[in-house]
Amino acid sequence: MNIENLLRDNQLKLTIARKELFDIFADIKKPVCYEDIKDNISMDKATFYRNMSTFEEKRIVNSFESNDKKRYYELHGTLHSHFVCTLCNNIECLQILPDTSLIGYKIDNIIIHGHCVKCEQI
Repeated sequence: MNIENLLRDNQLKLTIARKELFDIFADIKKPVCYEDIKDNISMDKATFYRNMSTFEEKRIVNSFESNDKKRYYELHGTLHSHFVCTLCNNIECLQILPDTSLIGYKIDNIIIHGHCVKCEQI
């Protein structure tokens, strides 16, 4: 996916911050929050959230709030579900979709809460 084309198609300017965020999210294969990547970006927290809000409005990223009250982001792509461990807050992308059909609704996220494999073994 080319960031220049993606931003142009969404009537957004290419900025250093947007390029930096896009590069990070293109490499990461699971949802992340600000705290997960803050040491790898050169922008302040307000700039991060302002850009993520813009990306979300333009449907470039999806987000959800987890048990730990943090907002997690990932690039918009194929609909899939997320498993959030209620004990350790680990988040995993699942490549399965529960059988859901809501006529007239568009589903953006499916979040499943429970205990992950590691926590169940303790």
